[in-house]
Amino acid sequence: MPEASFDVVILGGGPGGYVAAIRAAQLGFSTAVVERENLGGICLNWGCIPTKALLRTAEIAHLLRDQAKDFGFQVGEWSFDLAKVVARSRRVADRLSKGVTSLMKKNDVRVLSGTGALAAPGLVSVRGPDGAVTEVAARHVILATGARAKVLPGLEPHGELIWTYREAMLPKALPASLLVVGSGAIGIEFASFYHQLGVEVTVVEVLPRILPAEDEEISKLARKIFAKQGIRIHTGAKLGRIEKGADDVSAQVELDDGKSVELRAARVVSAVGITGNVEGIGLDGTAIVVERGHVLVNEWLQTGEPGVYAIGDLVGPPWLAHKAMHEGVICVERIAGEDVQPLDPTMIPGCTYSLPQIASVGLTEEKARAGGREVRVGRFPWLGNGKAIALGETEGLVKTIFDAATGELLGAHLLGPEVTELIQGYAIARGLETTQHELMRTVFPHPTLSEAMHESVLAAFGRALHS
Repeated sequence: MPEASFDVVILGGGPGGYVAAIRAAQLGFSTAVVERENLGGICLNWGCIPTKALLRTAEIAHLLRDQAKDFGFQVGEWSFDLAKVVARSRRVADRLSKGVTSLMKKNDVRVLSGTGALAAPGLVSVRGPDGAVTEVAARHVILATGARAKVLPGLEPHGELIWTYREAMLPKALPASLLVVGSGAIGIEFASFYHQLGVEVTVVEVLPRILPAEDEEISKLARKIFAKQGIRIHTGAKLGRIEKGADDVSAQVELDDGKSVELRAARVVSAVGITGNVEGIGLDGTAIVVERGHVLVNEWLQTGEPGVYAIGDLVGPPWLAHKAMHEGVICVERIAGEDVQPLDPTMIPGCTYSLPQIASVGLTEEKARAGGREVRVGRFPWLGNGKAIALGETEGLVKTIFDAATGELLGAHLLGPEVTELIQGYAIARGLETTQHELMRTVFPHPTLSEAMHESVLAAFGRALHS
């Protein structure tokens, strides 16, 4: 007999899982979460949160080394304690994980420690840390088991020489040089962090440009800025043979011009994507379909198995915590019969917390044009923004894309200071279906970075005031 019975059982306590649990409890469902490690998942414990703590350290290093003199400070020899840098990032993650535990108690969500799996229709098995297996009944099961780093042949994690994001967040010492394979958000963030702390960094990307999910113009400008900082970047590059030495790694790389070069680095970070945790969760014998390492779902996050849903990284890109959270809410509210709307991927902001930052929402210019849209594009450089000049951060721009016929805001793409905080303004505008008229009439405070957003809108229609 099942040990207990719940309306909703969620496998995985990451951002999607714990948010789904809270919303389910709010709607009156008896709810349980099965988690094998720490509540908060990869994002809170090994991704989004601790990496931002590390990147804050990189920002301070940038201020001390590159800007202190401009601001009137005389800074002599300075150094940092890497162990304390890492320890602080772990404290931040631990604090938030404990916060999620408190939220579970507050909302009367039962947390089952162990690894969960579908045992039979309406039944979930939980293998505890001691190996003992119990079963609980569930009217609805939500799979939120997340994903892990994808492993390329020859680039298998080594712990010492070849790192995944986990090892890259826990360095015992700074390597003299670092080879980052992959230039998505994770790769670029680690490249930026280690470069700002004085490591010689090289980025290798198989695609024609870095940050391939971003607008092409933004991607090219970001590359120019990173290269100016001193980060070496090879795009259109194919990784060949990798040889591990006693304390370094040698990689053969075929460049986009056909030439082959040997790149040697003390350490390698593999940031080539992720694959869903589909193993060991009882999918065999069910109607659940797995494709390219991810569970297939419909717009309501339903799998092919009645009563079983899936959310977050497990169901594919974009691999973002906030996407998983919204999917969790949509899923539970759909189960409850609430009036909900499916999640539109173009409404999901993307953020890269490098120096400078990159943020975007909606369609890129290329995708808008490829979709047959006639567009109007506005650009405003940070060089024309008073607050950016006062901050000493003037590289980059704000780019907005509108439908020329209707004035609909199709997309916004930002590169520069604190743009990961600014992008939500455009996300709200898209959610409210505003046109250029509402955005032009909006009063933006002065002096702020947000004024550049306004100027970019004005520029799309030939009305920019400060450029």
